[in-house]
Amino acid sequence: MIDHAHDLAALREATGRLLSATEKMDDSALGRPSRLPGWSRGHVVAHLSRNADALVNVLQGRPMYADSETRDRDIERDAPRPRDEQLADLAASAARFEDAAAAPADWSRTVAMRNGVTDSASRIPFRRRAEVELHHVDLDAGYELEDLPEEFTTREIDFLAERFAGHPDVMRTGVADGTGRLWKTGGGAEGDPVTVRGTAADLLGWLSGRRDGSALTVEGGLPLPALPPL
Repeated sequence: MIDHAHDLAALREATGRLLSATEKMDDSALGRPSRLPGWSRGHVVAHLSRNADALVNVLQGRPMYADSETRDRDIERDAPRPRDEQLADLAASAARFEDAAAAPADWSRTVAMRNGVTDSASRIPFRRRAEVELHHVDLDAGYELEDLPEEFTTREIDFLAERFAGHPDVMRTGVADGTGRLWKTGGGAEGDPVTVRGTAADLLGWLSGRRDGSALTVEGGLPLPALPPL
């Protein structure tokens, strides 16, 4: 069961870690490449700021973004800003999200995301937490997938396994982390089911497109299943 209050508390902790990391960067550091192709660290920070505002829109019943072009244009506009402006925006946008989430609301209601996706309002705090945690890793500033809280990693694997469940291009796949936990995903593509094993961090990296899966093993020596872009 989703506990939005728990997720909001965990989000505050994750945001604190992110703000502490970015405060150590100067203008030069923010301009260096992130781990996301074509994006600097400034792009990642700008995206996180605009994502917080977009999720405020979701909680308040407005479109998440005006359109994809506006979203992309705003990130490109904000990415090269001076460090102090970037960090002030990151903190202020996070505070705006927290204020919006603190307002009395029906957390069981359905809300609209991007591209026709809908979800329960109760999952929005976890969605924001995933943005903060994973993009903190993307900054390439010493925070790794192995540093993520175990509870978050497990739940994000849950989320991604569910996202690919029944996908027409993904074969039936079991995902096991060696501790007895097993997730099932895929199911649409032809071929016998396979089981992929590895650490939780490596499995999350593969499912989220942040690692190539070379550290994983597939039972029977079969090729690693191909995953579509998120």
